[in-house]
Amino acid sequence: MFVFPMMPTLFRRAAVAACFVLLVSMASLAELTAQSRTVADRVYSDAQAARGQAVYKGQCLACHGETLQGVVGPPLTGSGFLAVWGSRSLADLVDKIQKTMPPQAPGSVSQQQAIDVAAYALSAGKFPAGQTELQAATLPQIAFPAAPPPSNTTGVASSFAVAGNLAQLMRGVTFPNANILFNVQVKDPGQEKPAMPMPFDYVAWGGTVYYGWQAVDQAALALVETAPLFLLPGRRCENGKPVPIDRADWKQYTAALMDVGREAYRAAQTRNADAVVKIADRLNESCANCHKVYRDGKQEGNSAGASRCQ
Repeated sequence: MFVFPMMPTLFRRAAVAACFVLLVSMASLAELTAQSRTVADRVYSDAQAARGQAVYKGQCLACHGETLQGVVGPPLTGSGFLAVWGSRSLADLVDKIQKTMPPQAPGSVSQQQAIDVAAYALSAGKFPAGQTELQAATLPQIAFPAAPPPSNTTGVASSFAVAGNLAQLMRGVTFPNANILFNVQVKDPGQEKPAMPMPFDYVAWGGTVYYGWQAVDQAALALVETAPLFLLPGRRCENGKPVPIDRADWKQYTAALMDVGREAYRAAQTRNADAVVKIADRLNESCANCHKVYRDGKQEGNSAGASRCQ
């Protein structure tokens, strides 16, 4: 009878170590694969989307529309939706639905209902269904695709007629909306609805109609939508000189304000004041960078100095 010789101790240890490394590598690969799933990987079922549709019709349709196109609330499909949720996990969306929706009764939707509504949103967004349902445990591992970059961050139709000078535009639109974002540093937007002003005042009354987080959302979007007006041909500074729309740094400052507005809107969707405060600091920096050159700064011999737009 032939007896196989025993494997040397050192060799056995090496073999065990190699197996251990292989197992760890396989586990790491599995974890990486799980974390890299997207909503296009058939992560929900048709039955779950149907349940979500029923919840949606009862709780969400009035604000987000019959086809999720957005009415009072934002769209839940398409490029506008991905501009906010691109590259973020499904856990973020479900958390927002569960904790903040519907606005008149936040917290009234259960986690399972929120998950089902998310499945319906995926169905409406043409992401394919599969055989298994979305589960709470896997939500952090599933992400939306990245949002496409904005096609033109500074272009404005030249046929749009200028009405006011740059100072009037900033004081009427940019300044008040920036202050709504800055105000999150001192007042939580989630506080109770403001009381009806007595005696009646239209400005104060407006704050009782669109208030709190809704006002923060709108202020952030206002900065994004109106900043390109800084580049409108024919606009003049308060001192009568043309706005320097052809200068590279002016375009850069305008684009930076739009970018921080987008970030502020994303942060506001978390309904977390600390998240918006961080963006408010960036907004302050963005404004200051432009002001120190075109409003406050002194740059002798440089046409981009303070006298340019005083």
